[in-house]
Amino acid sequence: MATLEQNLQEMLQDAVEDLGCELWGIECQRTGRFMTVRLFIDKDGGVTVDDCADVSRQVSAILDVEDPIADKYNLEVSSPGLDRPLFTLSQFERYIGQDIAVHLRIPVMERRKWQGKLERIEKDMITLIVDDQEQILVFGNIQKANVVAKF
Repeated sequence: MATLEQNLQEMLQDAVEDLGCELWGIECQRTGRFMTVRLFIDKDGGVTVDDCADVSRQVSAILDVEDPIADKYNLEVSSPGLDRPLFTLSQFERYIGQDIAVHLRIPVMERRKWQGKLERIEKDMITLIVDDQEQILVFGNIQKANVVAKF
């Protein structure tokens, strides 16, 4: 069964691409009676405020017609930022050699939080270098991941 995020991704992907942007990912977070639907968009050269506004208007119109969210919600559209979240294996592949932080659903070696250099990806296995040791994590066990911003 597809998650709300997956359903929204499928529903909104083409509309965002038609506006010249990539739909990087979607997060849905419930706070009390309301839900926040956060769309991350990206494009070559960076995302502008106008890009976010254009995508927000287009997505709002689609969501009003399709009505896929039963509850009241707030829509947010932004760039993924420097510490961008990673949603797909292809996004992970773009950041091989860089530091990422990972939060797991099920602990591995009694840890749910890992941070290290993304070494490689093989099928659905992600290898991090943590304290000079390889740590292999299953993509399906990753609850949340993001690039660690360096300044």
